[in-house]
Amino acid sequence: MPYVDGFILAVPKASIEPYKTLAREAGEIWKEHGALTYVECIADDTPVGELTSFPRAVIAKDDEVVIFSWITYPDRAARDAVLAKVMADPRLKKDNYPFDGKRMIYGGFQTFLEI
Repeated sequence: MPYVDGFILAVPKASIEPYKTLAREAGEIWKEHGALTYVECIADDTPVGELTSFPRAVIAKDDEVVIFSWITYPDRAARDAVLAKVMADPRLKKDNYPFDGKRMIYGGFQTFLEI
């Protein structure tokens, strides 16, 4: 089963179009370097919970929207190799991004069930 990198971040509503442009570019780069899939989703039904929720997780402000993303790879070794290539790719070296990377949550996950 595939290995998955997951991401949750907050993007200012005024920066959604620049973020989408960046996401398309990043997705093409990830796929070029060997990722199987690259998916970006914009929050549509993510209520703020009392203790936990997607908006609370990224400390989303009133003028921000939550983005939920994932990238799949054949396995952990492939992910590590792809990630090294992506991080070294000069096309992703930007002076500023349309989101606050300090509030981005990310991590790698082993798939254990796919129905």
